[in-house]
Amino acid sequence: DGEKRYIISPKGIKVGDVLESGPNAPIKIGNALPLENIPIGRTVHNIELNVGRGGQLVRSAGGYAMILASEGNYVTVKLSSGEMRLIFKKCIATIGEIGNEDYANISIGKAGKSRWLGRRPKVRGVAMNPVDHPHGGGEGKTSGGRHPVSPW
Repeated sequence: DGEKRYIISPKGIKVGDVLESGPNAPIKIGNALPLENIPIGRTVHNIELNVGRGGQLVRSAGGYAMILASEGNYVTVKLSSGEMRLIFKKCIATIGEIGNEDYANISIGKAGKSRWLGRRPKVRGVAMNPVDHPHGGGEGKTSGGRHPVSPW
């Protein structure tokens, strides 16, 4: 219908490619279909767990799951963790793997770049003063006199 939306970018699509969604969409990378319409052995991503709720599984860079079987109202999907999951056949998934698979290999390089990306520094409780955290204080690198706690 010509609508434009943001999606998780599948590996192998280019700018200008037309992507379709719905039960009648062709079986090609980037198209979103109900699991019952996707052939066994295809890789998929952005899988719904409940119909109409939106994709909840396999959404990180380079991720994919594989459709292994279809029996009754459920489709067996093998997730990247190795877990086998039965998912209702009307739930929608996108065909193909997610792109940007080298994301995990990017070196930030320095603390300043983390700050540019909006990440705040993590300060250990043991490096603080006693007024600031239960683990704080002590002479030298001593650990506190109590069980470890989170700052929250």
